[in-house]
Amino acid sequence: MRYDLEYYEKMLRLNSSTAKQICDIRWEWVMNLKPKTVLDFGSGVGWFRAWRPENVEVYSHDIGPYPQTRAKLIYYDVMCLWDVFEHIPDFRELKPYFSLTDNVVGTIPLKPDHVSWQDWKHFKPNEHLHYLTKDQLIILFDEYGFKPKNFGYPECPPREDILTFHFQKRVI
Repeated sequence: MRYDLEYYEKMLRLNSSTAKQICDIRWEWVMNLKPKTVLDFGSGVGWFRAWRPENVEVYSHDIGPYPQTRAKLIYYDVMCLWDVFEHIPDFRELKPYFSLTDNVVGTIPLKPDHVSWQDWKHFKPNEHLHYLTKDQLIILFDEYGFKPKNFGYPECPPREDILTFHFQKRVI
């Protein structure tokens, strides 16, 4: 999959109608952590940053062509991975960014047991590189020193089969 301007323009056209609603749901989830600084990793076209609360500074980081701030700080109260995990070829790419925060929140598509892979709307072999279970996500974050804090489905509706998560760095 090429994450070029054509891809991002398509995402804007397809998803603009629900983007504000989804961002509001995500901000409600994030604001429970009372952040002052947020790193939106995999920020795409920048909706999450665009609809941020006034008292939160958001830095956006993506491989895509849209304007973004990049990761500039040495610490963020929260790192967000909204719809990102399934697109990252090698999770080790995240390690330097995980060192910049104590809290990671995000979403992943989670296939229901009763749905076949071919019938599942999030089954996108040329775009999604990984399909994780909740248990696999916990194991992965454990490898990077994080423990699970909260899981839920606040984006469902308007979306389907999307798990929202919060992991917190373990105190050593």
